[in-house]
Amino acid sequence: MSVSAPCPPASPATPGGGDAVRVEGDLDAAVALMTVCGSWVEPLCLAATAALHSCLAGHPEALIVDLSALHDPACASADTWADARRAAAAMKPPVQLALCVPPEVSLAHRLQSSGGRPHLPVYAKLRQARVAVTGRLPVTDRRTLLLPPEPDSPSFARDLVGAACLNWGRPDLLHPARMVMSELVSNAIEHTRMAVTAAVSRRGAGVHLTVSDGLASPPRLIRPARPRPGRPLDERGLGLRLVAGTAIAWGWLPTRTGKVVWATLTGPR
Repeated sequence: MSVSAPCPPASPATPGGGDAVRVEGDLDAAVALMTVCGSWVEPLCLAATAALHSCLAGHPEALIVDLSALHDPACASADTWADARRAAAAMKPPVQLALCVPPEVSLAHRLQSSGGRPHLPVYAKLRQARVAVTGRLPVTDRRTLLLPPEPDSPSFARDLVGAACLNWGRPDLLHPARMVMSELVSNAIEHTRMAVTAAVSRRGAGVHLTVSDGLASPPRLIRPARPRPGRPLDERGLGLRLVAGTAIAWGWLPTRTGKVVWATLTGPR
């Protein structure tokens, strides 16, 4: 199984410079925001391309790319955004992609004239892009649960996922999804010692699991715990190694209040 690389909160494009690619998500990783700052030179191009690939691997429902602080008078980045739009549209289900570009810059004219607004949505303000994307988000089956930093919380999270898989007609995902959610919650509580929010949503042919917490630092692998006699298999603390080995993709995104760790699981119908 392939595991996507987590999106970094900031990727400097030039040592000591102001060029950077920053990525953040919402609390259930449904919408990702990617901000590109600085001059469009090779290091920034590479950083932006890597961030695009990583974010799309997370299969969000929408990706907003804010180019308000990008300096690209030659419009050299136009092909990158057009390629990203095609890749997002080809995913199943498709990922909405919206670009925020000031209307007075040449890149805005280039993108709108080459792709057309229906195919390459370009908005003048970030707020406009957010409103447009939010209005087009699909009605997705999603269940959430706020969990305290207590030993029983992973069990409650497993029950949430199990009920969702059965309700959505995916008993084949019940056991692996329960295990993955249990490890995400256990790992979050182990390292943050604070309340977390667990969510499960139906995403195409699979399920998308997220756990958000109030700590901005990246998730860390924890050592597998030895099972106690009589303890069920899906309650063992196997950490993110189990997540990486079970999910088709996993990663994390910083949020305005901390971070969200996600995992996607699919299976044959």
